[in-house]
Order: sequence, then C-alpha cells, then structure tokens
Amino acid sequence: MADFIDYYKVLGVAKNATAEDIKKAYRKLARKHHPDLDPNNTEAKKKFQEINEANEVLSDPEKRKKYDQYGEHWKHADQYEQAQQQRGSSRGPGQQQAYEGFNDFGGEGNFSDFFEQVFGRSAGGGGRQVKYKGEDYNAELQMSLNDAYTTRQQILTINGKQVRITIAAGAADGQVIKLKGYGSPGMNGGPNGDLYIKFIISNDTSFKRMGDDLYATVDLPLYTAMLGSELIIDTMAGKLKLKVPAETQNGTKTRIKGKGFPVYKKEGQFGDLYVTYNIKLPTGLSEKEKELFKELADLRK
Repeated sequence: MADFIDYYKVLGVAKNATAEDIKKAYRKLARKHHPDLDPNNTEAKKKFQEINEANEVLSDPEKRKKYDQYGEHWKHADQYEQAQQQRGSSRGPGQQQAYEGFNDFGGEGNFSDFFEQVFGRSAGGGGRQVKYKGEDYNAELQMSLNDAYTTRQQILTINGKQVRITIAAGAADGQVIKLKGYGSPGMNGGPNGDLYIKFIISNDTSFKRMGDDLYATVDLPLYTAMLGSELIIDTMAGKLKLKVPAETQNGTKTRIKGKGFPVYKKEGQFGDLYVTYNIKLPTGLSEKEKELFKELADLRK
C-alpha cells in the first residue's frame, strides 16, 4: 500500500482550517516550490504535485468532507457507502455498532487497515473479496493545428512510466481519447482505472478550421481580378496553383475539394478548402497610370 499523505500537513494547516486559510497556504507554497524555479530538481517537482493535489481536495467542500471521513480512500467513498448499505442488513446490532465506531481518524486501530478489511468482505459476510475499479485520470495534451494535421507519436509519462501513443491526423480541439488501464490501480484485484486525454489545439496558421474544412482569405491584385490569371496560394499541404477567372469580384469564394483538414482516423480523406478573394487596390499610382484609369472611367461612361 502506498504511504498515506496527509493533505493538511502538506499545506501546513489545521484540520479546522477555513477555505481562506487553505487558499492562502496553497498560494504561498505554490510560489515557493514551483518547478520553474529549479527545473532540474525532481524533489521540488514532486512536492509541487503534492501541494496541487492537496489543494484540489481540500479546496472543494464535497471532496474535503469525504477526505475527512475516509482519508486516503476518499475517492472510493461512494462505492464504500453503497457496499455498506448492501451488507448492513446482514450484520447483527453489535457488529453494526462496531463498524459505525470508525467514522473518523480518532477511532481505535488503523483506519486504512479497517477500511480494506471491510472492503474485502462480500455482502454475505464470506471471504470473497469485492473488486473495485481504480480511479480514472484526466489530462490535457497541448498541440498546434500543424501538429494535428499529421499523424504523430507522443511520449507521455504516466505514473513514472513512459508510454508512447499514436495520435491520428485530424484530431479536434476539445476531443477526448481514452487509454484503458492507465488510471489508478484497482482495489482487491479490480481493474485499473482509465486515462482520459483531452486535446487542446492552438491555431498557429492563417487558416480557420471548421470541422474538416479550412477557410482562408487570399489577397488578389486588381489587375489579376479584372483580367484573370493564375495565382499561387498556400495550403496546409503546400503550394497550390489556382486559375482566377477574369472579372472576379471582391469577396468571391471558391471551393478547393480535398485540400482541407484530414478526417480523423480515415486515411486519405480530407475536408475542403474555401478561399475568399480580397481584391487589393493599387497605391502610389504614376501620372501615366492615373491617365489610363481616367480613360477607362470615360469608356465606362
């Protein structure tokens, strides 16, 4: 069994500390032990994780209530109480009172040992142990839009072990994937919990993504718009030559099929790229150019 960590001792507060006391203690310790102050100090990093864990539990009234009652097993409080209800009718009055006497850390004996002893009994009071799945973990993984455009491998450190995962091209911002069995260990031989990873994708490109489609605005010289020509534009897959029709109007949108974002876990399938033309008017005209524009204006009359 892992050593029990007293969250109150970690933050240096009393068990009757107020929410404001806990907040102040956390902020002070977080500044003091932040890993950025000593990046190569593994002990400092471990201490910082303990501080964050302690604050996460003690700053939440519901979690703190369960922690005060069940200690290190507070995450399994709901399962424990449900199991207690199921086996309550099978106990005699004396036995029931014995169990109720251990409702805090002040009871006789070791609470953790008692907890496991109770958890290890079946509803009928026999020797068969009740198996419980471990707690699930949640994590976030930061990546750029360029990263999400291609299939890539990522090495994660989970419980001190390095795990290599493959992230398929086309992952979406906010998408969650599950790694089965990478959560906390189960109890009494139960299965491990799972790890849920949420993708946080920042846009480091000039494209706007909507689903599997990409949107871009491309500047178009006036002369190209009026006379028509070929134009080289950027896509996430590289350069692309477009044919611009004569008399293209400002704000014209064109669709380029299959040049959008990859469809997640569907190799070779892509969304579309929508290009909107922004016609750029020439500046710094010479006298000759002005004369020619006047002639054109007269012709249009």
